Amino acid sequence: MSQVQLYTNPMSRGQIAHWMLEEIAQPYNTHWIEWGKNGNRSPTFLEINPMGKLPTIVHNGKVVTEAAAICLYLADVFPKANLMPTPSERADYYRWTLFAAGPLEHAVTNKAIGFVAPKEKEGMLGYGTFERTLETLSNHLKSNEFVCGKRFTAADVYVGSAVIWGLLFKSIPENLSLMSYRDRLTSRQAHRKITEINNAKNNLFPGN
Repeated sequence: MSQVQLYTNPMSRGQIAHWMLEEIAQPYNTHWIEWGKNGNRSPTFLEINPMGKLPTIVHNGKVVTEAAAICLYLADVFPKANLMPTPSERADYYRWTLFAAGPLEHAVTNKAIGFVAPKEKEGMLGYGTFERTLETLSNHLKSNEFVCGKRFTAADVYVGSAVIWGLLFKSIPENLSLMSYRDRLTSRQAHRKITEINNAKNNLFPGN
């Protein structure tokens, strides 16, 4: 089995895949990609991912894009890391990972760009309102230490990244359940390691 090749930029969602790779504790190679025509828009990179998006991984000749898919893929391919759900955890594992990739991502992004749907068209958005979306996630984490209960899984890498970045950049309002969840995740050795690495690498990318 070949090593995972990670294509990322220190100021991007690439940190999600980077964190996941540290959690599975398997060797990988990191390719630091700058933004623009010499980096993520270069012909070389666009051959790998025509969308020009980061993160992208290549493993065993296959390309995997989208941070949520990368987290789920790595958990599945490297089962010894024990980041896959048990049968009783499976429903929460998939539900909340895709909740973060769908409703939460859309709600936060729309709010950040100032888009608010007319009330009569809220149902067309797939999440209703920003407030309802955040309340739904917060209520789940209020009574659960991690996404699937008491045990950390790959779902927490993706959901947790959305919470950590949302609180950091204030695109998600602070509340006790989200802040406590963030603190549990950022204390993990793998998260501390990739944060240190990406912060150091960011100095090499003046366009970030």
